Amino acid sequence: MTFLEAVERIEAATTYADLGEGGGDAAYRKLAKAVHPDAVTEAQSATANRVFAKLARLYEERAVLTGDVADLRPGEGGLVKVPRDPADNDLMEAEAAALKKLEVNGDPKFRPYAPRLLKSYVHEDEQRRRRRVNVLEKLDGFVPLSKVGRKLDPRDAAWMWRRLLTGLGWAHRAGVVHGAVFEEHVLIHPEQHGVALVDWCYSGGRVSAVIKGHSYPPEVRRDRTVTPATDIYLATALMTRITDMPKPMRRFADGCLYDAPRMRPQDAWSLLGELDDLLDNLYGPRTFRPFVI
Repeated sequence: MTFLEAVERIEAATTYADLGEGGGDAAYRKLAKAVHPDAVTEAQSATANRVFAKLARLYEERAVLTGDVADLRPGEGGLVKVPRDPADNDLMEAEAAALKKLEVNGDPKFRPYAPRLLKSYVHEDEQRRRRRVNVLEKLDGFVPLSKVGRKLDPRDAAWMWRRLLTGLGWAHRAGVVHGAVFEEHVLIHPEQHGVALVDWCYSGGRVSAVIKGHSYPPEVRRDRTVTPATDIYLATALMTRITDMPKPMRRFADGCLYDAPRMRPQDAWSLLGELDDLLDNLYGPRTFRPFVI
């Protein structure tokens, strides 16, 4: 690869994947060799320094997280979320719409329960494939529940359940249903006992896509309209997976898992009040329990 070819490729790239060559370390080595400031003429030196610095930045910001349909990397002041397949642009657009709605209609007191949308735009790669890109607020200190890797003490699961219902109630009052409340989409902050819901790609009046390997309530499997009761079912099912509930808590959960949506609780905040009564009867006044992953 010539110096000019490498410069052109690096200058055109907005992500490490745009550099081609499969996006692996080989691409970095090949391009770095072509534009390294120690290997060019004096006339090329200024350009080499500029593009070599950009190449290093793109390499540093390469994808660090792999989601259901998109890769995420740090950049542009947050996390840049790029769908792997342009056919999933509709899911990215749904996420952008949901986060905008939460920003406009949601009570700002509960804003930390979801990341902010910093920007959303269409990027065209060198093959002229257009992708909807969302830049999301980076939530420092949070990890997905899917990374915990063990059954939790019911008292630890309790604070997560409470905050999950708080976040869902906030979203529902803003007119947004999440639609995919699974472990990888629920982030927790172990030290601060924080919870945030991510991956709002599946939100909307109907579930436009289902995730392989996950269990959904009957109305989703039948492609029916989803409601807040759908999120309540999914959140409750999640809790039954991550902890072995004592019998009173399990009976409470069973009341949220009826097949018919109309038989389930419809209001997450009202359900939170009932959960608090149950937890008070089981464990007494709430106390802070340090949680370590």
